[in-house]
Amino acid sequence: MDGMKLKRWLASVLLLTFTILSCTSGAFVGVNMGTDVSNLPSAPDVVAILKAHQITHVRLYDANAHMLQALANTGIEVIVGVTNEELLRIGESPSVAAAWVNKNVAAYVPSTNITAIAVGSEVLTTIPNVAPVLVPAMNYLHRALVAANLNFRVKVSTPQSMDIIPRPFPPSTATFNSSWNSTIYQLLQFLKNTNSSYMLNAYPYYGYTKGDGIFPIEYALFRPLPSVKQIVDPNTLFHYNSMFDAMVDATYYSIDAFSFANIPVIVTETGWPSFGGSNEPDATAENAETYNNNLIRRVLNGSGPPSQPKIAINTYIYELFNEDKRNGPISEKNWGIFGTNGSAVYPLSLSGSSQITANSSGVFCVAKDGADSDKLQAGLNWACGQGQANCSAIQPGKPCYNPNNVKNHASYAYNDYYQKMRGTGGTCDFDGTATTTTVDPSYGSCIFTGSSNSSTSGGSFPPIALGPESASGGSSNLQVSIRQYLISAVIVCIGVSMT
Repeated sequence: MDGMKLKRWLASVLLLTFTILSCTSGAFVGVNMGTDVSNLPSAPDVVAILKAHQITHVRLYDANAHMLQALANTGIEVIVGVTNEELLRIGESPSVAAAWVNKNVAAYVPSTNITAIAVGSEVLTTIPNVAPVLVPAMNYLHRALVAANLNFRVKVSTPQSMDIIPRPFPPSTATFNSSWNSTIYQLLQFLKNTNSSYMLNAYPYYGYTKGDGIFPIEYALFRPLPSVKQIVDPNTLFHYNSMFDAMVDATYYSIDAFSFANIPVIVTETGWPSFGGSNEPDATAENAETYNNNLIRRVLNGSGPPSQPKIAINTYIYELFNEDKRNGPISEKNWGIFGTNGSAVYPLSLSGSSQITANSSGVFCVAKDGADSDKLQAGLNWACGQGQANCSAIQPGKPCYNPNNVKNHASYAYNDYYQKMRGTGGTCDFDGTATTTTVDPSYGSCIFTGSSNSSTSGGSFPPIALGPESASGGSSNLQVSIRQYLISAVIVCIGVSMT
């Protein structure tokens, strides 16, 4: 087995580890999918990215028909969203709620594994004038689910931000904003009656950046704190190793202040931006990598916060792609963990243990066979110009000049651009003249960027494809062994679920 095959095998074992950890601990890490994205991939391509990275849970901010169709028969658990714009009409009319459920839920289950409806997004803090219809809307939707015999399969809740808890530290004294007492009591009563979870959007990034230095950044990033900086609740003497845990616990204590118990908290949004403006120094790829990798390890250990140690903190990372069309500060556009081609913005460890390196899969971008030569020339010119690809190797006398044709030169330029820019959203498209391949296009002394023989690499890892390789791309025995491992993982999960 050569080095490239070994790396592919190890990457697959890491995914197996993630599968086993997820099913044995009962905890999971999902992702949110926003759509304010230029060049948003097609729904089938998005699902391919989710599957390639073994993502088992996804939250949609609406009920997009194309996504729900593409997610059919994948087993991926889906939260669909009632948008804030839809909320008012649903909250005022049971018939509108019933029509919404029939169109956006009943029409897709069981093929599409819809498990929850998120009603609005941070309604109490973003559109407070709609608050009076929030719980009525949830009740109407639940009744529609009952009528469709889906109420045990699909739960209803509403994501709220930490802003409705004015003083979240110390957690033991945290309470909801009293101006919302009536609505929150109705909300908690609904969640209790329907065995649903409280949906929390928790962002230590904002807790830290708006905290004026009250807490160390290590606390926000799940990093160990020295003994002199330990964060302790003076009332309970609970030690908090992360701001994330403290936020979740503050929510549990706020719920408890209304004398409700056994309502689990699920974190529907959290994350860290990888890039920001000059006034956002903490929005860096390094911090985002640290936060999300440590978050995944934290969640997958299956424990809860100090006050609820036996309740896992199931969590959805914000978000799948950078939403470059969003308004606001630069950081607002840079929360994505993957480029639109499925490559990681920074090294990410889905297993919560070892990381997958940049060259682990050997995905390359090359010109398509039969592509129009004029379009290829235009793509080549763009890649070597505005795209800032390093095209020195395809100049006369250089290693990749021959064979001297536009397809060969375009393949080299396309790939150089792709390897360098995919982590920040660069795609392998070039007006439909390019495609990805796992077959290393290097030949002789012409070494393509990203090759295991290249001195430079793309800097971020691409998706891991577990499907069959081409005849020239690798060993079928290797693929069979991977499938056997994954089948074993499924058997383990089934065994755990039956015990």
